[in-house]
Amino acid sequence: MIPKEYAIRGLHDYLAGNILNRYALRGGTAIDLGTATGSLAVCLRGFGYSVTAVDISKEHFRADVPFVQMDLNQSDFSTRLGEGSFDFVNAVEIIEHLESPIWFLRNVRRLLKPDGLALVTTPNMDNAPSRLRFLLTGKLHMMDERVPNHISPIFSDLFIREYLPRAGLTMVGHHLYPSNDYRVTRQRYAWALRIVARMLPGHTLGDVHVFLLQPVMEESHL
Repeated sequence: MIPKEYAIRGLHDYLAGNILNRYALRGGTAIDLGTATGSLAVCLRGFGYSVTAVDISKEHFRADVPFVQMDLNQSDFSTRLGEGSFDFVNAVEIIEHLESPIWFLRNVRRLLKPDGLALVTTPNMDNAPSRLRFLLTGKLHMMDERVPNHISPIFSDLFIREYLPRAGLTMVGHHLYPSNDYRVTRQRYAWALRIVARMLPGHTLGDVHVFLLQPVMEESHL
């Protein structure tokens, strides 16, 4: 039985059917960072991976896979989990919860084998609802007092241009969920925001960025 997910409606099903099914190699070792209930850890096991699940608390964890309790705000958490040990690192809706996204990405890089792949998702701060919310209120969509555990907004330009090179990672795939709509915005407003989105530059549709990352092998990042 797959545990209930704690994420935007339909995100885990999308990742399992459209992303993991396409990018995840069959078998090998995987680690699910910020696992919550463990639903994606179970999904990865279904692809033949030997999976380790990691989170700060086991309170919501329901999966029958090995679990490590750890605060991912630690600057060197990869040393305790096994550097260079994993074919696949899964980090779904966790980076925005952490104090230092770049340090987190550096640890992701260290966990990966040289040809490994990481999946990182985060709320889309570039989308039309977020831009409009900031214009009208000075607050970011999905980053306000209603979600106080979201503390690090990720903007795609900075993420790709600055965060990834500093962490020793490169982007090999980028998707948006949903690709042409919104799940978090009230549907009576979504139609108007879709029209606005098409007049704005950048990633203005979709609630979630889905990044596929691999290690950069230059000596300076080792």
